Amino acid sequence: MGKLEPGVNVQNSWDTPTMIPEVNSSIESNGNANKELRNTDSLEGLQTDEQRLVLDTVAQIRKCGLDSILSLPQLVVCGDQSAGKSSVLEALTEIPFPRNDNLCTRFATEIILRRANVDALTIKVIPDAERTAKEKEEIQRFKETITDFQDLPAIMDKAMVAMGVGVQLSDKAFAKDVLSVEIEGPSRPQLTLVDLPGLIQNATHGVTDEDVKLVESITEHYISQPRTICLAVIAAANDYANQGIIRRVRAVDPNGERTLGIITKPDRVEDGSGSEQAFIALARNEDIAFNLGWHVLRNRNFNEKDWTFMERNAKEREFFRKSNFKVLDKDNVGIDALRTRLSLLLFEHVQNELPKLRADLDEALVDAKTQLDNMGNKRTKSEDCRDFLVKLSLNFHTICKAAIDGHYEGPYFNSKTSESFSASSADAVRRLRAMVQMMNESFSEYFRTNGHRYWIEMKDDTEDKNKPQKDTPQKPSSTSDPWASSSQFLAPKTLTYPAAIQWVKDALIRSRGRELSGNFNPLLIGELFWEQASNWDQLALRHMDSIFDICLRFFNTLLQEKSPKDIHTRLSTSIIHDALKSRYEAAVNELQHLLEDLQGYPINYNPYYVDSMRRTQRDRESDMLKKNIRAATPEEVENVGKGYIGDGDEAVMKYARAMGEEDMETHSCEGILHCVMAIYKVFQETFIANVTQQVIERHMVRGLEDIFSPIVVNALSDAEVEAIASEPPAAKRNRTFLEDRLEKLTEGQRILRHVMRGGVV
Repeated sequence: MGKLEPGVNVQNSWDTPTMIPEVNSSIESNGNANKELRNTDSLEGLQTDEQRLVLDTVAQIRKCGLDSILSLPQLVVCGDQSAGKSSVLEALTEIPFPRNDNLCTRFATEIILRRANVDALTIKVIPDAERTAKEKEEIQRFKETITDFQDLPAIMDKAMVAMGVGVQLSDKAFAKDVLSVEIEGPSRPQLTLVDLPGLIQNATHGVTDEDVKLVESITEHYISQPRTICLAVIAAANDYANQGIIRRVRAVDPNGERTLGIITKPDRVEDGSGSEQAFIALARNEDIAFNLGWHVLRNRNFNEKDWTFMERNAKEREFFRKSNFKVLDKDNVGIDALRTRLSLLLFEHVQNELPKLRADLDEALVDAKTQLDNMGNKRTKSEDCRDFLVKLSLNFHTICKAAIDGHYEGPYFNSKTSESFSASSADAVRRLRAMVQMMNESFSEYFRTNGHRYWIEMKDDTEDKNKPQKDTPQKPSSTSDPWASSSQFLAPKTLTYPAAIQWVKDALIRSRGRELSGNFNPLLIGELFWEQASNWDQLALRHMDSIFDICLRFFNTLLQEKSPKDIHTRLSTSIIHDALKSRYEAAVNELQHLLEDLQGYPINYNPYYVDSMRRTQRDRESDMLKKNIRAATPEEVENVGKGYIGDGDEAVMKYARAMGEEDMETHSCEGILHCVMAIYKVFQETFIANVTQQVIERHMVRGLEDIFSPIVVNALSDAEVEAIASEPPAAKRNRTFLEDRLEKLTEGQRILRHVMRGGVV
């Protein structure tokens, strides 16, 4: 990344600047000439060309901001406090991060290595999602780019100030913000590594219990991600049974399939001690077994902090040649071997995750396309807004017309769930005509069985009482239609035939005028009808409300699927809701006219009424005749059967006497009751037809497609069009984000397909 003389000391502390020369400049130190910086074993060794191809795609996806949506492959260095995590990270990346034995990592540090033509280092802070909007805005303003590692300590100090961490006594000790360090250069691979704060066992001076829990939550967040490779670091200076990182990684990765254990500070244990033997056994995977195994590193100690990476690596090789750790396999010790292991590990890990990553990527791509399609074309001018609304309204009009006509063609009407067809199903509401038909039928059925105030048993003969009768209302069933479940308080009251006659008789008494005894006021039929039909207005209004709710849900569902969220809200409030409200008010007015017509005395020209009355009279006379015949002697019955009519025909004479002896008031009440039931039947069918046709169909359903059509859009002023369709700043930012995301995802999808087919891009 710059030029550095091999013999120059590199200072690594928060207080002393790290001496890394600037790019394309020369810096003299101790009188020696500078040489070009070279990685001791280039970090490129971590990757083959095939791996780099895949990780390049991962880097592009991450750059789109999709790491919050997709779990992307990354290396996470985790462990207890002072376990040597930062030293491991430094040795792997050969980037001299400022460090000191008395300091610890206070936040997660995300190191993004990216290939570019020019060396550069960019530092920014990603604010925690729980911060306030103002805090996020302030933190996101922090961004620094340098080309000299000498500036790194000062920049990282500024980043800590931006996060409010550990600078003043009042500052907090740790933060959930993420320090993002993006390092670009022609020799850099595409890779992301994360250094986490060390786990703290107990609260101490300057570290509270809340800090302990915060560090635990940060660690848990990273190591629990399924595509994260955990580099679990433990220090040989402490008993590994007491180092909490082991328990935590085994909790999220019980088989050790994505955990590689790393033992640091092996030079801190005494030669030949039991502790040394225990760590050697651990490194052999004999105690705590991970599928990925263990690795041992010997990093610089405090006295060696000024050593170069070349000196550090040479000292490490010497240690593993002479110490008791030399019994370990060479592939399991040293930074060079670790790079080789990580190369193979990354290759296998990425290969295993490719199908899952591709599936996630494809899903994200479809989602991005859908969102962008719903946003339509860019809308900055009134002409753009009007064109957008015309296209949207045309699509809206076509689907709405099909739903009203019952022509359910196209993907919009395909059922997306296995729910039954009911008003509670979102898919069922899409098929508006079918839903309205079902609700009208439900209303009609319920109205016929429950619309009247009294359910009257029209037979008073014990022999025929349970026989179904024509033209009489059915008693409501205990298993009523679901539509009626909310209207049980309107269920009719049951009246026996004598009780019904008494109901009529009471009305006859209070409505008597100047008519002669034995006659009745003909207007009485109207009064009884009004009482019997007193529930009609409530049932009709309830049905109208249900239809209005279905229409509103239909429009909301259609707009949610076919328009952007901000457009959906504005269209609903400015056009759809007002139009539906106007149609509802027109329907209410129409219903009011129907109810007003019913307030007048019944006028009828329906022949059904006359036929019903004739049939009722004939049935009453027939019943009377049958009753008297049953009371006659066999001879009288035989004479009637032979057609003998004379003074000796006792059966006929008994019938005549019975008719003459019948109570005139009771006879009148029976006649009135039959008139009321007959006219009620006629008006009931007429009212059902009028409500479903003149109220529901005429005012609430027919022409719904015209609520939002190109004609309506063309009638809007430019100001109205812009108010509805112009893109707010948030939508413009979202469009830019989606376009960028779509571009990256499309390229990533193409590359992944080639990689998985073994192709070459």
